[in-house]
Amino acid sequence: MVFNSLQKVEDALKSGQLPRNIYDLILDRYEIVTKGIKRIENAAGLKYPYYYVEPNLIISMSEVEFSQFGIFFARTVPVVNEQRRLNIVIQLTAPLIAFGMLGSIHAILAHEFIHYLNLVSRILKMDIISDSISSNLFEERYADSSRLLEPTLIFKSDRTLIEHITKKFPEGFSDLRLETKVVNEWINRGLPMTKVTIDSNIIKLPIELMANLDVDELVKERISEFQNREQRQKK
Repeated sequence: MVFNSLQKVEDALKSGQLPRNIYDLILDRYEIVTKGIKRIENAAGLKYPYYYVEPNLIISMSEVEFSQFGIFFARTVPVVNEQRRLNIVIQLTAPLIAFGMLGSIHAILAHEFIHYLNLVSRILKMDIISDSISSNLFEERYADSSRLLEPTLIFKSDRTLIEHITKKFPEGFSDLRLETKVVNEWINRGLPMTKVTIDSNIIKLPIELMANLDVDELVKERISEFQNREQRQKK
């Protein structure tokens, strides 16, 4: 699977969905992403999964808390290719790249990388039919962080990266500056958004697709190594 990670952003510019100044800002700051990817690969000893930039801001709405919304700056998404093979892709949103500081961008890249490893592990164990459903924003944020491997197990050679993750993900992602910037410079300007309910942000995979996951043997070995480290720490 080969694709241009900025293709959808380029298409959004051509269709008039994204203004030129936002497109140029994304291109100018995209180096933060590529450097973050290399940093994560060096620290984890693994190649980063396929990723792309989504030109829409992803907003999650709670059916219970009507006055609240959450922002998905990135998501880990299973996709099926033309050969009916399952791949896992990281979706980064354009507002993150346009307005996020280096620490936040690298923390989110690393957090989604951990999601990727966790999802691969669960699929390999045939441990996922559908993910847990939450009814409010707090429960969803807490569940997001509670089921992942510890960053110190994966990125132990990069203490600064671990600090970025720890600071930005106390219980779910938190960056007031970035969130305020997105509200003022993206939402209030009417730039493209996609709204989803929290209950729709779950993963459902047929068994036959789970059996067709494309995953490198090194990834399997490293996941096993990380999990063994975690078990030794708990003893």
